[in-house]
Amino acid sequence: MTTTRRGLLAGSAAVVVGAALDAPAAQAHTGSRSGSGQKPTVVLVHGAFADASGWNGVASRLIRDGYPVIAPPNPLRSVASDSAYLAGILATLSGPLVLVAHSYGGIVVTNAATGNPNVKALVYVAAFVPDQGETLLGLQTKFPGSRLSEEALDFRPYGEGLVDGYIKKEVFHDVFAGDLPKGTAELMWAGQRPADVRTLGEPSGAPAWKTIPSWYLVGRDDQVLPPAAQRFMARRAGAHTFEADTSHVAMIAQPAATAALVKRAAR
Repeated sequence: MTTTRRGLLAGSAAVVVGAALDAPAAQAHTGSRSGSGQKPTVVLVHGAFADASGWNGVASRLIRDGYPVIAPPNPLRSVASDSAYLAGILATLSGPLVLVAHSYGGIVVTNAATGNPNVKALVYVAAFVPDQGETLLGLQTKFPGSRLSEEALDFRPYGEGLVDGYIKKEVFHDVFAGDLPKGTAELMWAGQRPADVRTLGEPSGAPAWKTIPSWYLVGRDDQVLPPAAQRFMARRAGAHTFEADTSHVAMIAQPAATAALVKRAAR
């Protein structure tokens, strides 16, 4: 059953509901310790044009509250290989897991968590939640409103027949991170992680959200993934859904809200 609420959190004036992201890798459960009092390890998965540091604000809050946290790199090479990479990391972690994903990272966790009994919850932050056979581009363009068009990207080859996509500097702030200071967005643009363009059209596999409970934070001011698409995917997955007045990078702009949502899912 999908739950939609507003005004969940008091604190940040811009936050209407939810939680936030940001953090480097920290300690995780790698031993055999178990028990009813064990907090789950939170795995934070970034999307395209970003890296794990985008979770710092979220991770620091979770670590302070006693959650083991790991924010592994997302290779951004292909849906199949990125999902297999994350699945390999998950296989090294014992105990309950909560997977938290941003943007394209949502496709990766949707595939990587399938069949892993340790994954107890999925948290999507302005993220793609595909069904089997669906693609990133298909979901991004299912509803009008995305400003991340082909004209907004720079394409750079990195091998025979291989091409990476980058967001152009002149549109990065307004399209990707409109509610962050321009200086912050400039640093993010300079260090952005490109994605292989093959990820746009590669079909997704069997979705973990059909068997694992999910939560979703909708960014109402998202210029990359239209809010209508986010609501559609959250509703279809039966996710507990919350909304915030934020851009595509909700985890950076609203870390307290994002962290609160993750803790709600972890409980």
